[in-house]
Amino acid sequence: MSAPLSLTGLFLYPVKSLGGYAVAEAEVTARGLRHDRRWLLVDERNRFMTQRQQPELALLTVAPAYNGFLISHRQRPDLLPLFIPFEATPDRTLFVTVWDDILWAWRGTPEADEWLAEALGRPCRLVYMSDMVRREVEPELNPEGKLVSFADGYPYLLAGEASLADLNTRMAEPVPMNRFRPNLVFGGGEAYEDDAWEQFQIGEALFRAVRGCGRCVLTTIDQATAIKSPVGDPLRTLATYRKVENSTLFGQNVTGPARGRLRVGDAVTVLSRK
Repeated sequence: MSAPLSLTGLFLYPVKSLGGYAVAEAEVTARGLRHDRRWLLVDERNRFMTQRQQPELALLTVAPAYNGFLISHRQRPDLLPLFIPFEATPDRTLFVTVWDDILWAWRGTPEADEWLAEALGRPCRLVYMSDMVRREVEPELNPEGKLVSFADGYPYLLAGEASLADLNTRMAEPVPMNRFRPNLVFGGGEAYEDDAWEQFQIGEALFRAVRGCGRCVLTTIDQATAIKSPVGDPLRTLATYRKVENSTLFGQNVTGPARGRLRVGDAVTVLSRK
């Protein structure tokens, strides 16, 4: 008999595609965990930047600080950490593109843009999503009209420890969970059992697993070195047994309530299955 399901990890990524950090508890908001992916880096065309095209973003680590967070460069000790507040001020705005969405955003400071351009060796801008911006989850799978931050498409990514353990038995070298950048990690249960989940509860908060998460090249990037695996693992390994149509699946795209609070150790209860 498998162990009871529980929340074993909570992760925030304040800037999309930069490093994240674990927290013991987090506030739930209409767009996901509070402070998660509300900041974004854009290029000269104001198009979103991710590790898919810029793997060196993995070298920018993020650590919590009072009323904000610190960005540091793993390989540039000459760059003093950059402080970013959790929220920007509405002094300047511009339109940015995230996938097919065109959204307006608040600008960060010129000093932050200069620091990040120096760290990455290319021009870029840091922008913030205001609460006034309405970006919805893909409409055909979103009857509730759920919102999302600058995350790819859903406010939460859920992954199971048993699933990662199973994947690692199939690989020459194991990979850590940070290759998959989840917000919610659960322990107990069987590998990939979340494939069948629909409604589930974490503590008192109600969530819905909408669909499996199709994984991309980002899973092949070592988050400590920004080096891509030359053979495409774990993506290639997953593709041998987790491919559905054109997607290689690991974890679940999830929507949740407009408010609440989560704590590591909360019980996870599956209420309905697909």
